[in-house]
Parts: sequence; structure tokens; C-alpha cells
Amino acid sequence: MELKDIIKDIKKRYNLTNAELAQKLNVSPNTVSRWLIGQVKSIQGETATALNQLLGYDVQAVLQGNHTNLKKPILGMVKAGYDMFIDQDYLGEEIVSSDEYTSGDYFLRVSGDSMNQSGIVDGGLVYIKSTNIVNNGDIAVFCIDEEVTIKIYEKTAKGIKLIPSNPNYETRFFTFKDA
Repeated sequence: MELKDIIKDIKKRYNLTNAELAQKLNVSPNTVSRWLIGQVKSIQGETATALNQLLGYDVQAVLQGNHTNLKKPILGMVKAGYDMFIDQDYLGEEIVSSDEYTSGDYFLRVSGDSMNQSGIVDGGLVYIKSTNIVNNGDIAVFCIDEEVTIKIYEKTAKGIKLIPSNPNYETRFFTFKDA
């Protein structure tokens, strides 16, 4: 993992601008920009200490390839079923390898068994990558008004289907207008 990847992740995780991150780390916004484009590949001293405190791990060890366990937040619950409302409580952190670190943004804990045929089980964690693009057959988390669910996505000519992998649950259909 490179410093630019760590900086991109921290900006996204905490929704920070370059100027806001620069202020937190007591550096110039220009320094943050140089990190992001890969012009500067290391950090030292007080900046490294501040970044370590913000992230909860030793950034220097990660940059040197000596650190294999990183953490991603568990941000709430998702229903593998229906009729569960959004719960955005911080539930702790989960350790991920440096290889896994960039493949997701956060975890959600699963409640219910509508996706058990896909290996998503009650009480388990799902690793979520934020995206605006979902393809047919993808498993994704959907917010429907105040309800949140995890299902298989299928776009049809008439609308969108949210399909459970457990045959004991019903597929839900939404017209494009409803969606």
C-alpha cells in the first residue's frame, strides 16, 4: 500500500477536503496534494504520529510492508430480509489485511437469513465498497426510504428487482419511478 492510497482512504472515510486534512495533520494543503499524486511517498515525525492516531495503526509499518492487519469500521446493521430500518451506529472495527484494505470501505453486520444461500448469514459481517454503479447479478445494499436491505440486483425493462438468495423470501420489484 502506498501513502497516496492511505491519504485517499482517510479523506473518504472522514469526508475531509485537502485543507481540512492538512489542518488536522499540521501540514500545508500543498503537502496533502503532493501525497495524493504520489510525489511524496513517506512521512516522518509529528506528521506520522498524528496520522497514526487518526487511523489507529502504524502508517510507517504499512508503507514498509511490515504491517498486515489494518482496521475498517463496522458502521451498523443491514437486514438480510425486509422491514429493518437504517441503524448507523458505530459498532467497532474489523481487522483486514493490507491486500483487502482497498477493496472495501466499511462493514455492516447482517441480521436475517434471506441471503444465506449466498453465504451471507445472520450475525455475519459484509464488507462494503461504496459505489454508484450496480450491475445485474451484483449483491448490494439498498436503502428504501428508511429501510436497508442486502439483495441481488436485477434491472429489467420495467424496473428493478431485489432478489433474495433464500427461496423462502419474496423478490421485491420497484418501478423506475419508485426507485
